[in-house]
Amino acid sequence: MKPIQISAESTIDLPKDLLSAYDIKTIPFILVLGEKEATDGEVDGDDLFAYVEKTGKLPHTSAINEKNYHDYFASLLEDAEKVIHFSLSSGITSATQNAIMASQEFGGRVIVIDTHSLSTGIALQAIYASRLAKKGESAEEIVKKVMERLPYDQTSFALESVEYLYKGGRCSALARLGANLLHLRPQIIMHPDSGTMSAGRKFKGRMEKWVVDYIRTTLEEFPNIDPEIGFVTYSSADPSIIETAKKMMLDAGFKTVYVTKAGGTISCHCGPHCLGVLYFADGPHPVD
Repeated sequence: MKPIQISAESTIDLPKDLLSAYDIKTIPFILVLGEKEATDGEVDGDDLFAYVEKTGKLPHTSAINEKNYHDYFASLLEDAEKVIHFSLSSGITSATQNAIMASQEFGGRVIVIDTHSLSTGIALQAIYASRLAKKGESAEEIVKKVMERLPYDQTSFALESVEYLYKGGRCSALARLGANLLHLRPQIIMHPDSGTMSAGRKFKGRMEKWVVDYIRTTLEEFPNIDPEIGFVTYSSADPSIIETAKKMMLDAGFKTVYVTKAGGTISCHCGPHCLGVLYFADGPHPVD
């Protein structure tokens, strides 16, 4: 039996090979497309975008309930002494509280961390915990170190359109009108102190231009990078744009840049042509 199992929801947006490499288990969110329900993973962003294009209706997500978390944690504890679970920010979902409630049934063997983040911003924290666990650190020490770094989790992205945010109730009609009239591509920032989102800078132009402007701005605002790992995460984009984004991250000094595609849950809220760069902005933190 392993000492610690690292866990997250499907909103961690890591492909299977990276989940395996860092030994991270996941539980999926449920996506609802009209009368159809499917798990995040069975349905991806491309499926969602096709559904919206066909029906004009936005799919929605269903928060994981307490019982499902309980059963999931129980299954992980069959092979591990303790579980450290990284949950989607409580500022944008009720699932986090459900996970916390379920964890209380296991006598301290399950620790839930409210990441105050989403997508591969969650992955940054989970991967850091995984690396510490492989060194043999205790669950308590891992949680302490993760919580010390959480305020420096730089999670942001930029959108070509606010339509999905508007349809999902996360953007006002006035903000939508202004963005459409001025052809603005807003930066959306996750705030690690509150776990909520707000708009940042506004960019203009075609995607190949605003992606460069967004990444340059983000790296200038958060220059104290931990160079070990950075992410380029997108919902849909031309391959040349993704390569440009990756090169900018490598040129900024990142040793490893993972390119990942947002899963169904995150894509449901951000829509197509969304791209973010995510990294810890607290300087080098060697683990190995």
